[in-house]
Amino acid sequence: MEKTSTGLPENAASLLCYLVGWITGLIFVLIEKDNKVVRFHAIQSIVVFGALFVLSFVLGFIPVIGWVLLPIVGLAGLVLWIVLMLTSFQGKQVRIPFASEIAEKYI
Repeated sequence: MEKTSTGLPENAASLLCYLVGWITGLIFVLIEKDNKVVRFHAIQSIVVFGALFVLSFVLGFIPVIGWVLLPIVGLAGLVLWIVLMLTSFQGKQVRIPFASEIAEKYI
């Protein structure tokens, strides 16, 4: 594993990009300048968990249907969060459609 400009091993920094969702993704985009793998995970984290955050916020204001869908979105987000953290720590890239394309564009 390569080191990063933060001094962390690449797999640990990649995992940390997902730890607190889009917030840690944003932190690593700002502090990691060299390692493209970590930057990929950081940007993907911002896009995926930022979108889930906005979707959950909007669903909370929609009576009945939104309230029914909100726990489903939350559970899907939890599963996705765990999968992304585990696979990134193993050195793999799970490519989430749309989010991974944006990440590739900006690294």
